[in-house]
Amino acid sequence: MSRGLVRELVRLGWPVLIAQLAVMANSVIDTIMAGRYGTLDLAAVGIGSSIYFSVFVALMGVLLALTPIVAHLYGAGRPADIGEELRQSAWLAAALALVSLAPFAYPEPFLAVARLEPALEAKVRAYLHALAWSVPASLLFRVFYSFSTAISRPRTVMALTLVGLALKAPLNWVFMYGNLGAPELGSTGCGLATALVSWIVCALAWAWCWFEPAYRPYRVFARWSWPNAKALGRILSLGLPIGLTFLVDVTGFTFMALFIARLGALYSAAHQIAANLAALTFMLPLALGNAASVVVGQSLGAGQPARARAAGLAGLALALACAVLVGACLYLFADGIAGLYAGDAGLRRVAAGLIAFVAVYHLFDAVQAVVVNVLRGYKRAVVPMLIYAIALWGVGLGGGYAIGLTGVDLALLGLSTPMGAPGFWLAAIASLVLASSLVTAYFLRVSRAATTSVASNSRRSAGAALRR
Repeated sequence: MSRGLVRELVRLGWPVLIAQLAVMANSVIDTIMAGRYGTLDLAAVGIGSSIYFSVFVALMGVLLALTPIVAHLYGAGRPADIGEELRQSAWLAAALALVSLAPFAYPEPFLAVARLEPALEAKVRAYLHALAWSVPASLLFRVFYSFSTAISRPRTVMALTLVGLALKAPLNWVFMYGNLGAPELGSTGCGLATALVSWIVCALAWAWCWFEPAYRPYRVFARWSWPNAKALGRILSLGLPIGLTFLVDVTGFTFMALFIARLGALYSAAHQIAANLAALTFMLPLALGNAASVVVGQSLGAGQPARARAAGLAGLALALACAVLVGACLYLFADGIAGLYAGDAGLRRVAAGLIAFVAVYHLFDAVQAVVVNVLRGYKRAVVPMLIYAIALWGVGLGGGYAIGLTGVDLALLGLSTPMGAPGFWLAAIASLVLASSLVTAYFLRVSRAATTSVASNSRRSAGAALRR
């Protein structure tokens, strides 16, 4: 494993990690402040955020196609072409924002499943209506996010997300509690504060792009561009499978939580603790995967497939090493970690048992997180999407329902069913074992083919030169 590649992955990955943690911290701020405001408002923020996240992540995933596209152009030394890709992506972001209006303005399908009491439903609706104003800005910022990370400038993104984090709590204080002459809006104020933060960060991002000399070679503002069907089709051909992959992932976890809720409040709360830890620990391999995707894309754009393969393998090895350490800590200190979340002895015991499953789950989650991002650097997203759908929905969700709720004969494994919440986590682990194995095999095949193709072309060129 090349030390130079590892250093580059760490250099690109740590600002992305900080940015991701800052985004998560915004949700923590909303949860804490809404909880202090009132139980009904806390429930509204929790339910509304789940609906918002399910929709937004899928839309955001479409725009993540810009990262490998820009990375390839950057590696190929074609900075002027990057500006056109950004202008087309901005049009796509606007179109996706319009798509988001339907579920946020008319969230009936989500609310029908939840069966909320009228007072809570009204608060969820108001919260979603306020959050809807954040979507255009958030998607436009994602265009800048993908662009800036793809040209090896992730610290700019980190700085902007930290600015947004610094603004979140004060704006919540203003609009939730009606301070400084603002109306008292409760949970709706959380949504309004999020919308304002999103627009401020978006404006700062593109202003920085305008004034910062380092961004001038990319000619982002050189001219006006109308939507181009060919360019948009190129982005969507990669972006739609990525967006659907995110949708599969999010809905898999959402329905897992809904099924476990049937087991009662104790198991539902324990699952929430385990799921929160899984999401938190996922941030590290996700950041490494993002960094690896950029290095792979830049290397392929520069005509260096061997370096791209080495970068992918280095990212995988680094993520796996970190995952072993994190997983060991989760397993060894499961009871103490559960105690940080829960004071009740019963909840602590159940949560500690699920955290032990999270320790194993994280190992395979880290592998697939890096490899899927590396494959995006190769502009490969359709096969991973299909693998995800089969593994996460079929094995994970379907298997979890079978052994968690209905019962399947697992006597040969020494297990009795239905297993309850542990059964769902066991199936989730099995789904990631399958997914991580298949995407890794696919990466090895794709990277080997790319390296072999360039080597063959080089030999043919050398032979032709000798004949001349």
